[in-house]
Formats: sequence, structure tokens, C-alpha cells
Amino acid sequence: MRGLSHSYRGRLAIQDLNLEIPQGSILGFLGPNGAGKTTTIRILLGFLRPSQGQASIFGLDCWRQSAEIKREVGYIPGDLRLYSWMNAATALDLLGKLHGRDVRAAAGPLLERFRLDPRVAVRAMSRGMRQQLGLILALAPQPRLLILDEPTMALDPLMQDQLLDYLQELAGQGHTVFFSSHTLAEVERICHRVAILRDGRLVAHESMSDLRARGEREVRLSFATLEQASECQLPACLVELQRAGCTLRCQLQGPVAELLAWLAGQSLADVTLESPNLESIFRGFYA
Repeated sequence: MRGLSHSYRGRLAIQDLNLEIPQGSILGFLGPNGAGKTTTIRILLGFLRPSQGQASIFGLDCWRQSAEIKREVGYIPGDLRLYSWMNAATALDLLGKLHGRDVRAAAGPLLERFRLDPRVAVRAMSRGMRQQLGLILALAPQPRLLILDEPTMALDPLMQDQLLDYLQELAGQGHTVFFSSHTLAEVERICHRVAILRDGRLVAHESMSDLRARGEREVRLSFATLEQASECQLPACLVELQRAGCTLRCQLQGPVAELLAWLAGQSLADVTLESPNLESIFRGFYA
């Protein structure tokens, strides 16, 4: 994406997005409702023409060469809808005709992995089963790029694990994944990089490791007695958040070395230093 902007009736949905996703990576695309995620995805898929700037995939323009791009892209929308009469077998036959090649052989292991009976009609499927079928249809052509909008929606925890593991396997084989989700724990689990939108603008685009390094860490100090807890004088690197009995919950705002030096002179029953998680970092962009 280069200077990508789009407006609806004068209201900017996205503004001046510049983003590049390397092959074989998994990008977490984050933002609250209305931030511009869906608009961006529609432009990438050639459903919308950008007001300004350019989006390209495989060096092809997303608007002018959309048909060529779609041959190598698997997509699942956030509001998946399927014909009620079809089942997995008929859907895969139709998909094969659209792609001009038989995808049933590649779909066999996916049907087994996601435990979906190919004979069950959509009308008889649960919401989770319909989501599984949508994922199989997106994955069966073995696309070079996957664009997934809330892909784990309606999946049970076991199926979520199956999907996330499979996406990591695909990335290891050189496939690229554009992963939009509100479930930050799963983004943190599999994504190599994260892009965060706020009011249509890109406010962060960096690796997970760099993003974590900027995050604030929480420290829990447990004392043997209430008296020790009440008399504790915290160093400058710790900001007290809460006192509950013999435990102090604090936020680390300095180097870990400074904290460790202070801890060496304390009489503590226990200490916990938590790694910053994506949810706390994400909320910091909207504080």
C-alpha cells in the first residue's frame, strides 16, 4: 500500500496508509470497529477503488488487475454467507471450476483436519461448521496469499488451535497471511508483525518483538506480613497500581536491571514480573 486513502461521501475511512507485507509472513491487522480494516481489505480484493494512492499484490494493481490477483488469493470475510443447498463436496466442485483446476485432492486433508463431513448441507450446519467450510474453500486452492477477516469466529477452541497451527505451517512454506482479528491473544500467538489502525490511520507497524519491548510490564510484590507491605518504599522505576493485603501490584517504568538491584535488598515472599501482552499495548494506542 502506498499513500492509500478512501472516503465515503466526504468522510475519510482510511488515510495515507503505507504498508508492505513480505512473503512468508503473518501480519496481524488490528483496530476497533470503524477503524478502516474492512475498507482496506475491500480495496486489496478489488471490491473498492481507492480515492488516492495505490494497493498492489504480487506486483499487480488491486483494482485494474483484480481478476489475476484473485487466482492466487484465499479469502474469508467476517460475515461469511454460503448457499443453503450446497455441501462441501458441491462447493469444492464449484470452486474448482472457478479456478480452472481440481481442488478436491488438496481439500481432502483439510476436511479431515477440520473434521467436516462433506455430505452435510449448509442448511444443516451449525455456525461453526459453516465457518469451517469457508476456511476449507479459502485454503483448498493453496493460495500464495490468505486474507482472513475474523477467521476464528464461531470456531470452538480445538478448531481455533487447528487453524492457527495450520496458518503457521503455511507461512513456513512461503505463503503469506493477512490476519485481521479482534482476538488479540491469537494475533500475539502466530503473527510476525502487527499493523494497528486508529481512525483510518496507521499508528503502528512493527514486529511483535519490537512492540513487546515498548510495552509496560507489571510487577507483583508479595510480602510475608502486612507490616512489611505497608512499610515498603518503592523505587523510582515502579509505579504502584494497587495494594491488596500483603501484595503490591506495580508497573515497571524503568530498566529491569534497576528493579533487580532494588529487589536484592528486599525481604519478599514472592515476586512476579509479567511480560507485556498485546492487549495492554493495543489499549495504549486508544487511551
